Amino acid sequence: MRQLWHVGKTVLGMLLRHPVTGTSIIPILPDGTIVLVRRRDNNEWALPGGMVDWGEDISTSVRRELLEETGLDLLEIGRLVGVYSSPDRDPRLHSICVVVEAKVEGKMQIIDTLEITEVRAFKVEEIPALLSHDHREQLDDYLQGQITLA
Repeated sequence: MRQLWHVGKTVLGMLLRHPVTGTSIIPILPDGTIVLVRRRDNNEWALPGGMVDWGEDISTSVRRELLEETGLDLLEIGRLVGVYSSPDRDPRLHSICVVVEAKVEGKMQIIDTLEITEVRAFKVEEIPALLSHDHREQLDDYLQGQITLA
């Protein structure tokens, strides 16, 4: 029993001490507007996205998170905007975030009401200055045409 506890503790330690992989999505509607979501936990606007589930690849996670948080359908993943890995980029845990541009369509609606309170399309000049987590940096890198490894 003692050996089993030691193995279990070691595995749990390995899992909890490693960053979690997630995605941020920059959804672009056909009219060029960018879709943001308002997070329930901090009431701030953010890019849609979330953690990659076990057994998912990045593109599957992007499609799932986009649908859950915005109700929109993924037409095409555009360019890779960057990979953001600063240990303090997310106040909840150390996560590595893969950020992509996505061409989307459909009717905006919130499927995941536990995480999201509002979904809205913004013209670039109307996007709020303050965004959740490091999403302002991610969006600025996108708008400047950069590919970032940070």
